[in-house]
Amino acid sequence: MYFNLFQAASQSAQPLKFTTSDSCDRIKDEFQFLQAQYHSLKLECDKLATEKSETYYEMSYGLNIEMHKQAEIVKRLNAICAQVLPYLSQEHQQQVLGAIERAKQVTPPEMNSIIRQQLQAHQLSQLQGLALPMAPLPLGLTAPSLPAVSSASGLFSLSSLLASQAHLAKEEKSAREAANDNHRDDDGDKSD
Repeated sequence: MYFNLFQAASQSAQPLKFTTSDSCDRIKDEFQFLQAQYHSLKLECDKLATEKSETYYEMSYGLNIEMHKQAEIVKRLNAICAQVLPYLSQEHQQQVLGAIERAKQVTPPEMNSIIRQQLQAHQLSQLQGLALPMAPLPLGLTAPSLPAVSSASGLFSLSSLLASQAHLAKEEKSAREAANDNHRDDDGDKSD
């Protein structure tokens, strides 16, 4: 009886019998598959890292140019004020000098307020169909609340905000191009 059970078990096990070389080949195939997946993921990761760094440098360069431009504007407006000031009455000169001094003392909360107003104005203009250089926020999202910041971190926050706006602009541009391609395809189908 025990012999019959052993014989039946050995007969049923024979079709499931694997050789060492079969197992090694299977492991080798799985390893090569995983290695190919790893390689493709690594390439994708490297590509994303490169794009991220390019975007960062692009935004940093743009922010640097914008800061220099704003500094030049301030310098020129200061020169204009200095030229016009002597022609004003003594009373008006004091008022203008006071206003100039107040303008020079912008605080981080005031900067945050200005940035929020600009974002809101931009969103409004987008809704009205005006094209401004910054991208609108996707539907369902609101303008980020900006915390009070120091001047150094304020510039970093502004550059981060600009980077996210540039990313959204790229996505919007891609979506528009895809829509235009679809529209052209539809026009081509209609002409047939």
